[in-house]
Amino acid sequence: MRSRVWRSTTAVVLGGLLAAGCGSGAGDRTSPAAGKGDSTGYPVTVTDCAGAKTTFTAAPRSIVTSNASALELLLRLGAGDKVIGTGFPPGKGTLPGGLDARAQRVKVLGETVIPKEKLLGSGADLYIDTFASMNMGGGMGDAPTEEEFRAAGIKHTYLKSTACAAMAKGPVTDLSAVQDDIRSLGAVTGTGAKAEELVAGMKEKLGAVRKAVGGMPEGERPTYFFFDYDAGTKQPMAVCNRQIANAVISLAGARNVFADCDGDFTQVGWEDVIAKNPDWIQLGVRDWGSEAANEKAFDEAEQWLRSNAATKGLKAVEEDRFLRIGSERTTIAGVRNADAVEEIARTIHPGKAGRR
Repeated sequence: MRSRVWRSTTAVVLGGLLAAGCGSGAGDRTSPAAGKGDSTGYPVTVTDCAGAKTTFTAAPRSIVTSNASALELLLRLGAGDKVIGTGFPPGKGTLPGGLDARAQRVKVLGETVIPKEKLLGSGADLYIDTFASMNMGGGMGDAPTEEEFRAAGIKHTYLKSTACAAMAKGPVTDLSAVQDDIRSLGAVTGTGAKAEELVAGMKEKLGAVRKAVGGMPEGERPTYFFFDYDAGTKQPMAVCNRQIANAVISLAGARNVFADCDGDFTQVGWEDVIAKNPDWIQLGVRDWGSEAANEKAFDEAEQWLRSNAATKGLKAVEEDRFLRIGSERTTIAGVRNADAVEEIARTIHPGKAGRR
């Protein structure tokens, strides 16, 4: 099994950004995700997965991000100069265009989870937490308490579109939560106009795909399995109906074979995959930073499926129906989710969802 920075225990909660909250009093305003206020005024109030409020009276000056997805969105919003450190840093070459060079200049406070003492002593006034340790049973290590965050002068906010996925009331079939998160982060950092621009770009891409395949009856949609190769092959990790990937797959005109699983991720058996016998399989490997390294990883994942006695007879394997799309764009909330929807739709519905 290949080593994976985005371990299966953390993939459940990586990514996404600050979502809507409620105003706390007269003169206060909620973030745009709640449908009120403008994108630049303060105070701004956001909530965590449990509804606890955090209010900002001005833009944060020093931000620490718990992983690369939050860092990427801050860079896209134009707030990257405020980031003084990150955990789970992006590998070199994994972010597009000029984002990569800027990301590489951000101080790495932890190759995985940032150590408690280093986080509290970082000098940050905002920590954007994508790990939702509140519902991970302590799986994210020795995290600071809320009292310790307050004593250090750090506002602690959770990222909701994936961090709160396991607590969603029903299946996630669109990217509205991701778009709300982008708007909210824009409100918090004073980059609301750029946030609206990013959301508009996503909506344009998603609208074109929806026009092409959105009206397709459920029974006519091909079945689809996201094969998380980096999470391990002994017992596959399935994406359930609360995970962002379920929305990406649904919007692209396919049916997640494990959409009957309530939650975000769960381990299944290969006998379960065989019973589903998917029409298409996405080779989910993380971005290794270069086209050559990525192709090598995709080749390994495909070869494993072809050579394993339990999987070589699957319909998708026998018919060469593989998609080579990286894990991050599919399972971690961000602007590139819309790109993944486009790519999946073009591949599985070539006659309907061609290039714009």
